[in-house]
Amino acid sequence: MERGIFEIVDTESLVPKDHLLRKIDAAVDFTKLYDMVEPLYCADNGRPSVDPVVLFKMVLIQHLYGLGSLRRTAEEVSFNVAYRWFLGYRLQEDTPHFSTVSYNFRHRFTAETVDQIFNWILMEMVEAGYVAPGVVFVDGTHIKANANTKKVVQKEVPVAAKRYADELMEEVNADREAHGKKPFEDDSDDDNHNEPPVPPKKKRDNTSKKKLKKRKKEAKKKTVTVSTTDPDCGLFVKGDHKKQLAYEAHTACDIRGVVLAVEITPGNVHDSVVFDDVYDKVVEQFPDVHAFVADSAYKTPHICKKVFSDNRVLSTAYKRPMTMKGGHEWWKYVYDEHFDCIICPEYQVLNYSTTNRDGYREYKSNPQICANCPTRHLCTHSKDFVKTVTRHIWKDYEEMADDVRYTPIYQRMYKARKETIERVFADAKEKHGMRYTRYTGLAQVTNWVKLTFAAMNLKKLAKWRWKDMHNSLISCIIFFIFPQYIPNPCLA
Repeated sequence: MERGIFEIVDTESLVPKDHLLRKIDAAVDFTKLYDMVEPLYCADNGRPSVDPVVLFKMVLIQHLYGLGSLRRTAEEVSFNVAYRWFLGYRLQEDTPHFSTVSYNFRHRFTAETVDQIFNWILMEMVEAGYVAPGVVFVDGTHIKANANTKKVVQKEVPVAAKRYADELMEEVNADREAHGKKPFEDDSDDDNHNEPPVPPKKKRDNTSKKKLKKRKKEAKKKTVTVSTTDPDCGLFVKGDHKKQLAYEAHTACDIRGVVLAVEITPGNVHDSVVFDDVYDKVVEQFPDVHAFVADSAYKTPHICKKVFSDNRVLSTAYKRPMTMKGGHEWWKYVYDEHFDCIICPEYQVLNYSTTNRDGYREYKSNPQICANCPTRHLCTHSKDFVKTVTRHIWKDYEEMADDVRYTPIYQRMYKARKETIERVFADAKEKHGMRYTRYTGLAQVTNWVKLTFAAMNLKKLAKWRWKDMHNSLISCIIFFIFPQYIPNPCLA
């Protein structure tokens, strides 16, 4: 084997014609990046910087090929001919040092810049006609954080208020007034926080010890496990899975697997909590969406109401009701809409009692009847022989989601989840290194995930454009050689 031989070669011939980077280079105009990063550079001060397009392309290479770090990406770029061709560097020319790329990733690639890049690639796909946002698939996937589960502390944090708390309280008070109950008073003191506190008058407390004990448990603070290495991540436990510190990427995609929106949260945030943010982003960009497909974690009264109230459809899976183990089946308690009551399996009536702050109407049985009930052990273990059944004031919207589940078209849509959103997550983890992150902090992880999904969208755009261009070229050649096969529009 001979080494150290001098050859005169053309770098253009060293990169295959169907190489992925060739397709990407022909798919989009990278000069649009200059307008996005122009506010981040000074025009008349400082030394000349590395071309921002080159910096972005190096980060893009990292996400396209799932390289573990920017240091390794810089090493790969220095000796890979295809990467040099993509960046516009000659074989003997020095490529940017990894520290330059790393510094720019942390300071130049701000959250606003990353959002612009993600939206730019997405709009390129929309203009090319590759996005079909009629049906949107929503789900979340966990990304292992760069943190040790043994280096954690217990911290007390305030419970975050629900986004729809005001809307829910209005409807709860309206429901209570309709039933002749006194509405709840607003317990927030935001409007009079500047006024001096008024000492409360001593009143006789008639609250039972049981209710006082319950109120103490429902304090407005909770204890969570916080990592000392990365305080922004959250402890994730699901089923038999091992406990791990993670982030979660709440993602929405279309039927072709194009990522439309993504939100990053700590791993201990439930999917349904972030649905509003993802939903609002998708609907704002694509108002023609008519259906959302999600798993049973998103089947909550608020989400069902939000989607169906906007004249859209929510297609979800069956969610097993949480009932007493070994007791009566949930469907044996029938709601009578006309008389606003619940009929139990023994055909006794549970009358309306109250509507609580969480939006649930409480229906309670007559203890004198339940005391002699032959199936009371299957119904309640209450010492005062009272069975309580709750029904949310937005339960009708949940029932609409149940009705949708039985329609053939939405059954096919739900089955398509494994070919759309689940495949997006599988490709991101297997091909693009998104199984775990090397970054710490919610801001850095958010930028990293959005750039990964932007690279995946760009990869699809490049491949589809390349395929369409070659198919149209082949069709033109066939019609030129065999003109007799050209269809006559008059016979169409």
